[in-house]
Order: sequence, then C-alpha cells, then structure tokens
Amino acid sequence: MAAIILFGIFFLLLFMNMPIAFALGISSLAVILFEGLPLMPIASNLYAATSKFVLLAIPFFILGGNVMDKSGISTQLIDFARTLVGHRRSGMALVTVIVACFFAAISGSGPATVAALGMILIPAMTNVGYRKNDSAALVSAAGAIGIIIPPSITFVIYGSITGEPVGELFASGIVPGILMGVLLVLAMIWTNRGREITLLPRASGRERWRAFVRAIPGLLMPVIILGGIYGGFFTPTEAAAVASIYGILIGFATRKLKLKDMWPLLVDSVSQTAVVMLIVGTASLFSYALTLTGIAADASSALISLTNGNRFIFLLIVNVILLIAGCFIDANSAMYIIVPILLPVARALGIDLVHLGCVMVFNLAVGLVTPPVGVNLYVGCGIAGIKLKEICKGVMPLIIASIIALLLVTYIEPIATFLPGLVANNLAA
Repeated sequence: MAAIILFGIFFLLLFMNMPIAFALGISSLAVILFEGLPLMPIASNLYAATSKFVLLAIPFFILGGNVMDKSGISTQLIDFARTLVGHRRSGMALVTVIVACFFAAISGSGPATVAALGMILIPAMTNVGYRKNDSAALVSAAGAIGIIIPPSITFVIYGSITGEPVGELFASGIVPGILMGVLLVLAMIWTNRGREITLLPRASGRERWRAFVRAIPGLLMPVIILGGIYGGFFTPTEAAAVASIYGILIGFATRKLKLKDMWPLLVDSVSQTAVVMLIVGTASLFSYALTLTGIAADASSALISLTNGNRFIFLLIVNVILLIAGCFIDANSAMYIIVPILLPVARALGIDLVHLGCVMVFNLAVGLVTPPVGVNLYVGCGIAGIKLKEICKGVMPLIIASIIALLLVTYIEPIATFLPGLVANNLAA
C-alpha cells in the first residue's frame, strides 16, 4: 500500500505539471504520514542530503560553465572545429558533436550545452543543407553528452549517494561519451544520405592555426580540470572552484566579461544551483521514504529473485527501468529514486559500482532526448522555432544510435572501467 501511495501521488503530481522537486517532497511526506512515521527526521534528512562536501562541486561547475559561455568560448570552439572538419561532407555534423564534447567538459550540463551551441550550430547546419528538425535533433542529442563527459553533475550526485570516488566516475564517462558522439555522427550521415549538402571551403593552415590560438582558453579548461584531478593536485570539488576562477580570469582577459556582468552571472548561477539542490533535497527525502517503508528492500529482493544471480539480465533490467524513467523524470531525481533499489542488488551480484554508475548516467543522458520530458528537445525546439513532433522525427535515429552505444557500454565493461582503473592505479602509486 505504501508503494502505491508513494508512486501514485508522485506520478499524479507529475502529470499535473507540478515541478518535480515538489512532487518528490509531497509524495514522500504523504507516505510518511500514512505510515505514522516520525516527522522530526525530515529536516535533518534534507540538511544532510544537501550539506555533503562533494556537492559543493555543483555550484562551482554551474558558475564556471556560465562564465565560459559568456566569454564566447563556444563560438571559438565552433570556429576551430569548423576549420578542421568543416570541408567534409559530414563536416557540420562532425563540428556539432566535437564541439558538444568539448563544451560538455566545460559546462557539465546537457541543456546548457544545447543552449550555448544551438544558437550558432542549428542555423549553420541548416545553411549547408540539413533539415531544421535534423539539425535541432543532432544538437539536442549531442548536448546529452554533457552529463557523460566530465565534469558531470550527475556523476557527482551518484558519487555522493554511493561513496564511489568522483574522479574515477568522471574517468568512466570519457570513452562512452566519445563512443556516443561517433555513433551520432554515423546516424546523421545515414539519415541524410542522398541529400545535397554544401561543402564548406577547406581552411588553410594559417586559418587553422589562428582558430586554434583563439580556442586555447576553451581547450585548456578540460585539461586543467581533469589534469588537476588525475594528477592528484586537487579533488573534484576543488577542481570545480579552480574552473570557476579560471573562467572568470579568461573572461576578463579576453574583455568579453566586464565587472557589471558578474552580478547577473552570479544570480543566474545561484538560481540554477538552488533548483538542483532543491531537487537533491526532496529526492533524498523520497529515497528516505523508500528505505523507511521497506519499499527499497522489497524491490531489491524482487530484483535478486528475478535475475536469479544473472548479471546480464540485471543490467538489461537496469537499462529498461532507466530508459523508461528518463522519459518522465530528470537525471538527478532518478539517481536518488533508483540507486537505493539497485545498489544492494549490484553489490550482491559483484557488479563494479563505477561501471554501474556509468551505465546509469548514460541511460539518463538518453532520457534528455526522449519525449515527453526530454529537456534537451524543448531547448532545441525553442532555439530552432519548431514543434516537438517535428524534432521527434529527427531525433529517433539518434536515439537508436545512442541505445546501441549504451548496450556496448553495458555489456563491454572495459569501455567504462579501463580509464578509472588507470586513474586508481596512478593515485595509489
């Protein structure tokens, strides 16, 4: 009965278009009252969920991404990628994915990546012959790489729940993110076979060098963040602070950022952080309700019985659950709802929790472009000026390509665990 009340109220509120943070909080409170459980732990639970040291990385990464966007880094990265591959038939598709991967390593957010790149790349792709819905779909799908390639806010949250090292989790997303990008380009080439695509002029060596020099500030951001973490110079949380300071310095050095711009940037970053932390708090309360009522334990036991100790079946079930969940709820909320159920089963089956984290984040990245609640799709629609049903037609081949990449990451474990293993060995040495 508790499970019916908890999930029934939650989904009812979602379908009533209530913000997910409030849907999580109200449904949790309802089941706690129904079960006659004490209310005193609620406040302490909310505080404990949002006061973890590792979560300090979130506001800093958000600020760093906003500052770098304001500094014109996205434009410089696009220009550099265009000089390298823009002259090829699939050049603009390649440019979109390459830049999305680099900007993902700056922003750590899928919707932010789409918003920053879409204004430039969607018109650019349309001008060379791609359909507008295909262009918006590719930018939206490529933006989903933003939560796979480090730094990733979703990986930070998974690490805060499970206790797994955030640095290793970041490393697990690098190869899968690149793999997803490659398959997205191949899907785009297949979708637009036979179309007349205008080739951009081949850039000269001098033009490429100039574009590279202008793009150096953006290219250095991932190097500083990841190099600092894996070199043992600072923790992921400290790396986020360094990234913010670096972004501010670059903004002032390039004169794209002025002192008067700082207040609006800080306000915007604080508001984005507040939304994320509110979701983290209420999602943690939902997880608390799951555990306290025994729903999580019952679900875990049912999963163990269903899989019968078979890791292949368990991972398949994980993918199905998360792909469905990604259609309705955001990645951060899904982590708090689903991880408490999956974690005991994964430990019982001996599954690497870093690998599981990568699989979960990859699933939720796909959820960013799956209707009806694919956030990236709405951002892409808004920028392109098209309806949701139009972009859905363009995104279907890309979703299929993403799911193929997901299955490869799921069942070929070294794709996700090879780099984290190197990182762990390096830090141990």
